[in-house]
Amino acid sequence: MASRNAPLIFGGSASQKFTRAICRELKIKPGRCESRHYSEGNTFVRVLENVRGRDVFFVQSLSYPVNDHLVEILFYIDAFKRASARSVTAVIPFFSYGKGDKKDEPRVSIRARVCADCLEAAGVDRLVTMDLHAPQIQGFFRVPVDHLYALPVIAARFKRRINKNWVVVAPDVGATGMANAYARVLGAKTVIAEKTRQDLRENAVVKRIIGNVSGKNALIVDDFTISGGTLIATARRLKLEKAGDIFAAVAHGVLTKGCAARLTASPIKKLVITDTLEHRFEPLPPMVSVASAAPLFAKALRRIHNQTSVSALFEV
Repeated sequence: MASRNAPLIFGGSASQKFTRAICRELKIKPGRCESRHYSEGNTFVRVLENVRGRDVFFVQSLSYPVNDHLVEILFYIDAFKRASARSVTAVIPFFSYGKGDKKDEPRVSIRARVCADCLEAAGVDRLVTMDLHAPQIQGFFRVPVDHLYALPVIAARFKRRINKNWVVVAPDVGATGMANAYARVLGAKTVIAEKTRQDLRENAVVKRIIGNVSGKNALIVDDFTISGGTLIATARRLKLEKAGDIFAAVAHGVLTKGCAARLTASPIKKLVITDTLEHRFEPLPPMVSVASAAPLFAKALRRIHNQTSVSALFEV
């Protein structure tokens, strides 16, 4: 794809490795740019090559420090537009503010909507992301949104292992659609964990499992995990209800400090995550395995650039 007609793909400071992986799949070199975060807190970005009349894709997950990386995206979009790019697509594999998708208590911000407004005000033409916390966030944007799923990437890690003696577990009611999709692909049944949270400290309590898990191996699936709390609470409840071996899979593994020890001590034998996040608060424990989503994003960007259908890539 390396030609004047090829897309230009740039990577922000949060997603350098992921950008290079996408470019390897497309057989092109990443675009040259630089980001600086000054000591007083300001952010500076600069595009180091000509983008006039080109389709530009800027890759950046909203990982720690989230606000710095969000501002970086906005400044790059502005820089590309001012440099006369034909189109600017923000590729945000992990849209972390997707957690703020609704006003579920008084006097709070709908953070995902604010982010959408900011991206559009900066001039973005399109968004590509994966496993949004709530699919309706696509409706916060007036520009096209391509919503990919990690399901084919993760399911490939389990397909040979899973049989009728397995169940796919939704860690809460909101994840039921995702669990059903995994179950359909893997040929298993779905069960649901009834989860509650007492407050904003991310402490999950799983009161019961809806469905029979006795003697069955279980795969817990979710869009992301921050502290591992939901996965671990679900796994412990599954063990109380006599489940066999327990595995977990999430699209985005934030895995904050202390998570490695908690996961290692939990009933979870293996956790599969993707490579959408590069910042690590601590080294990953041996029981965590990383599957690359770069080939999936490369296919999506190729199709967007060639103006062919992307829909086959986000069917679940």
